[in-house]
Amino acid sequence: MGKCCGREVKLLYACSGAADVGEISDRVVRKLRTQGFGAMTCLAAVGAGFSGFVASAKGADKNITIDGCSVACAKKTLENLGVTPTAYVLTEMGLTKGQTPVTEEVINEVTNAILKGPCCSTTAGVPTSCACGSSC
Repeated sequence: MGKCCGREVKLLYACSGAADVGEISDRVVRKLRTQGFGAMTCLAAVGAGFSGFVASAKGADKNITIDGCSVACAKKTLENLGVTPTAYVLTEMGLTKGQTPVTEEVINEVTNAILKGPCCSTTAGVPTSCACGSSC
């Protein structure tokens, strides 16, 4: 699989959807990217079949999808390529579609839950992997 600076490559995908939980998904992925957890990439480009985006998804060490609701558009888009992502669904994490305010508090809670989840190894609370484009 691909490596960045000798570390594993994690690609992050958000289904931004049209609901509050979609906006939260997008903002969580952006926060994770800013923190150096992984590289955000374009779900629409993957779904459209653009070769570079598809090759990146297939070559990544980990693909992590964050969907707002159980429709799971991001997860299903990758599965249609034969890629099995680590998948998070915000409604399965306790958020309610159409009733969850988009606040920094909610975004931070979801971000922290993902950082503690199965896809992230940490040392002293700091993610141990980087993504291409980050400051390796």
